[in-house]
Amino acid sequence: MHFSRKALMQLILPLVLEQFLSVAIGMADTIMVSTAGEAAVSGVSLVDSLNVLLIQVFGALATGGAVVCSQYIGRQDRKMACNAARQLYYSVFFVASLVALVCLCFRDGLLRLVFGSIEPDVLVAAQIYIVYSAISYPFLGIYNAGAALFRSMGNSKVSLFASLIMNVINIVGNAIFIFGMNMGVAGAALATLISRMFGAVLMTVLLHNNHLQIYLHRLFHVRFDWPIIKSILGIGVPNGLENGMFQIGKVLVSSLIATFGTTAIAANAVASNFSSLQVMPGSAIGLAMITVVGQCMGAGDTKAAKAYAGKLLLLAMSCVGFLSVLVFFFSPYLMRFYSLTGETADTAVFLLRIHSVFSIFIWSASFCLPNALRAAGDVRFTMLVSTFSMWLCRIAASYLLANTFQLGVYGVWYAMVLDWVFRAAFYLWRYFGTKWLRMKVI
Repeated sequence: MHFSRKALMQLILPLVLEQFLSVAIGMADTIMVSTAGEAAVSGVSLVDSLNVLLIQVFGALATGGAVVCSQYIGRQDRKMACNAARQLYYSVFFVASLVALVCLCFRDGLLRLVFGSIEPDVLVAAQIYIVYSAISYPFLGIYNAGAALFRSMGNSKVSLFASLIMNVINIVGNAIFIFGMNMGVAGAALATLISRMFGAVLMTVLLHNNHLQIYLHRLFHVRFDWPIIKSILGIGVPNGLENGMFQIGKVLVSSLIATFGTTAIAANAVASNFSSLQVMPGSAIGLAMITVVGQCMGAGDTKAAKAYAGKLLLLAMSCVGFLSVLVFFFSPYLMRFYSLTGETADTAVFLLRIHSVFSIFIWSASFCLPNALRAAGDVRFTMLVSTFSMWLCRIAASYLLANTFQLGVYGVWYAMVLDWVFRAAFYLWRYFGTKWLRMKVI
């Protein structure tokens, strides 16, 4: 199995641009919603924290489908690849619809269960936003499935193009519904719903092109293929549990940081914003690994699978390392984008420099490399390592270092690095072995 440098760049570059685009547009979206008042922003942010968790679940299912389809492409079994694409659509639509129904029926209880006592005006905003969000879940699930299918074919330009249009629709919709029609939270939610509906329809229409390697044939003549659905869920469910645990861990750590005062909260928020931009190319390369390694495994070329995983890991380390060096030296200047006190700015700079130093050497092995293992079907190992590391290193060590050793917010970021070291050690050990290369998905 061979991927040229040009083919790899055509896969990776649109993914990098899409990652940057999502962050930039998300910031613009938040600014526009803020004009509806503080209660609106608070309500939207609360529901969005729940949305992130659910989006991770839909994305995990889509990843399961992408792995199965990539392996069928590698095997050059187009008929089964197309069948797997249909089964992915059915699986994601069913799960997303079920989640939407639960959120619509139990929205008040769900909001109070997750967020506790909420001020009345914030609760009203959250109730409005969660209704529209829930209606959008099936469309969001279908969009994620379509994007994953195009990535499994090595075509990430389509998802970049679709993401760009969806975000433009969202911003224009916000302008019309919030500024023009004074709809407040409902306007912001409606714009998001319309953009997701458009994305779902666009992906589905584009995938009906029978000239593609994978296309949707007789999608509405529903026939379930349980062995393939089992293969998709066999990848998607462990991956979803892993991602869900990670998000829960982040919430618990955030609640710990909230006890350290305004300086720690603000410094952590600012450092987190820049650190997420810093590793974005690595995240994109991690997505590309699923396609490349999946196709190699499907073709039975385990030697190429291991070689490309190593090559993409080094590329991720180079990209993340380059940005980390820049952030390390220029972090004091980055603080000028925010109105921060001297103490808060100094704290944020120190946190960013902790992140930068360790990102250069171990971030990619912690978060890119496991995608190679997942693409081969080695999902239980990655789930166990991630879950154990999250609870032992990220959460338990955060409380120990922050409270017992009185390191405050610095202790939380040291615990994060410990989490990376733990993950990287186990994932590299697995990669240099052969067990993951003997896994069977199809």
